[in-house]
Amino acid sequence: MAEEQELDRRDWIAGLEKGLRIIEAFNDAHPRLTPSTAARRTGITRTAARRYLLTLQHLGYVESDGTHFWLTPRILRLGWSYFDSAKVPRAVQPFLQRISLELGGSAFFAVLDEDEVVFVARNGIGRVQSLGFVLGARIAANLASAGVVLLACKPPEEVDRWLAGRKFVPYTPHSYTREEDVRVVIDKARTSGYCILEQQLEQDRRGIAVPIRTRAGDVVGAISVSLPIGNETTQQALTRALPVMREAEHALLALL
Repeated sequence: MAEEQELDRRDWIAGLEKGLRIIEAFNDAHPRLTPSTAARRTGITRTAARRYLLTLQHLGYVESDGTHFWLTPRILRLGWSYFDSAKVPRAVQPFLQRISLELGGSAFFAVLDEDEVVFVARNGIGRVQSLGFVLGARIAANLASAGVVLLACKPPEEVDRWLAGRKFVPYTPHSYTREEDVRVVIDKARTSGYCILEQQLEQDRRGIAVPIRTRAGDVVGAISVSLPIGNETTQQALTRALPVMREAEHALLALL
């Protein structure tokens, strides 16, 4: 992945940063915010938070009852600008369709964003998992095979920093909650070039993922497939799915 470059402070627009922080302050736990709550969640003053919220209201991105503010569907324009302009999610779509049809599961393309993996393309048949694998969903990286395989592509010292002191929230009785267990699956993915996780986010489901690289060697994301465990063993699932995943990985290498 391309290295993040330092920005000259003279080029920094603090107002834009604060406005985006206000937008990001809304989530499932805080769907409605007062200026005071927004100020606490963003670290800016209540007066400034109120002005940003009123500006966003004027632009149509939030609504208000005079006390609370909440996002409007217009906010989706910001996310869809990414989907409309990004090259890679469009390039992988035919491959996701083939993976889904051949393996009988839901196929995804995901990217790593700090602590989370974000699903930016998908193709699926049958049910969609109840806990998050929808377009644009964000999931803790350690819970998804795509997240683990992307972490495995990072230098070991970066992984050490990522793991240090992190609390791992279990979603199932099988979820890894110890740092050493998560480290083992990351190391295994680094060695093998793929990741398989079972019942980490949802019981009776397994995920298999491989990284996607450009011809220059940059990792741009990962493709994954979510399959029911059923009566299929781990090795049987790998034998059936991995060749299909590898074929897509190699084909995309020539395109990107």
